[in-house]
Amino acid sequence: MTDLAVGVVDVYVVRHRGGDWRVLCLRRAPGRSRAGAWEMVTGRIDPGEAPGAAARREVREETGLDLLDLWTVGVESFWLPAADRVHHALLFVGRVDDRAQSVLTGHEHDAAEWLSLDDACERLTWPWSRRRLREAYALLAHGDAGPVDDVTRVP
Repeated sequence: MTDLAVGVVDVYVVRHRGGDWRVLCLRRAPGRSRAGAWEMVTGRIDPGEAPGAAARREVREETGLDLLDLWTVGVESFWLPAADRVHHALLFVGRVDDRAQSVLTGHEHDAAEWLSLDDACERLTWPWSRRRLREAYALLAHGDAGPVDDVTRVP
């Protein structure tokens, strides 16, 4: 029987002033799963770890950046045939200082670029990540989630 797991976070890391977003896109390194794919920060939730803490940790581990703000913006489900497991990826937007520069850490990625919203949507490999990024922008374009900020902001 196929397993169901909530154990993955995906984080769109953004710099913004008003409605002008710069989105950090990372390219998977050769020899890694999904080599050459452009994506946001992704990672597993460790046992006993809260999803928001996992999102912050993964951003720090993969980019060297610390998040100023974090919002939850959805859930995306996908099936991994090799493991016969359906994963629910918890989606976040994390804001960093608008002067922040990414420093790749580790061996998962071999390139990082800050792109405009439109360019990021063209660059990201998975169609669902492009759609979800546009939805996140619609919610957070003005710096917070407005009347739903109290239920989307992650402490």
